[in-house]
Amino acid sequence: MKNNMVELNVFAEVVGVGAASGLYFKDDVIYLIGDNSAYLYKYHVKSKSLERTQILFNTVGDELENIPKVNKPDFESICFYENSLFIIGSGSTESRNTMITYSVETEEILEKDLSSFFKKLREISSIDAENFNIEGAVFTGSEWLLFNRGNGALNKNGVFRISDSGFNLNSVVSYKPIDLPEINNITSSFTDAVLVGKEVFFLATAEDTSSTYEDGEVVGSLIGSLNVETLKINFINKISDTHKFEGLTVYKQTATAIEFLLCEDKDNEESVSAVYKLTWLETPSL
Repeated sequence: MKNNMVELNVFAEVVGVGAASGLYFKDDVIYLIGDNSAYLYKYHVKSKSLERTQILFNTVGDELENIPKVNKPDFESICFYENSLFIIGSGSTESRNTMITYSVETEEILEKDLSSFFKKLREISSIDAENFNIEGAVFTGSEWLLFNRGNGALNKNGVFRISDSGFNLNSVVSYKPIDLPEINNITSSFTDAVLVGKEVFFLATAEDTSSTYEDGEVVGSLIGSLNVETLKINFINKISDTHKFEGLTVYKQTATAIEFLLCEDKDNEESVSAVYKLTWLETPSL
């Protein structure tokens, strides 16, 4: 498929947020998470102001931002359904198994330990702990899709399909491996996903590392889509040679285009995050 991207530009510079790993846009507010933060950030687009809401209360030590790597919650996935945000840790270490449910209306916060459930996912997929790394989540209203990032040594990109909303041990779970392309001889790997009609748009990044824990040199990022029922890839296109995009949300949609917002994890301790806008033409049949 031809490249339908029209442009990729900086949409906002969010001062006070570092290591942005996921975002969701609703009612002129960008909700942001960071993989090393105990906060949910709310960036008000019109006023360019930032709010912080603490969502994690079992942090080790006094630090709530720039939490040391060994202790960070590694929140990598955020999705929205029926006025709640679901914020999910990657599961790549024992300290990264938390899911937070945050009510946008009441600001109620619920915390769930997914350690046993993630163990079940690893057993079903035969993915060991060194290659398990959830970095995208989609809820359709009846089932979850969780995207494993194949940046471990075995390049285990794939999608878990979960039969209900609760992440219960009796949930019916299936796993489908997904082949993603290489950039400069490095296999790309999932970094986020969002549901748009009957498609799941996803991001993937090629990073020169064989570890789900250690970062590496970024050599490019891609956008693509999967059919939500079959998980067959519809298209994949390169969107950057240098950026490590880790968050994807719909900003606006018309009959002829989708505007996405993307966030970038620069893997440093700077408290500034750029949010980019990507305009995509010729919306597929949804």
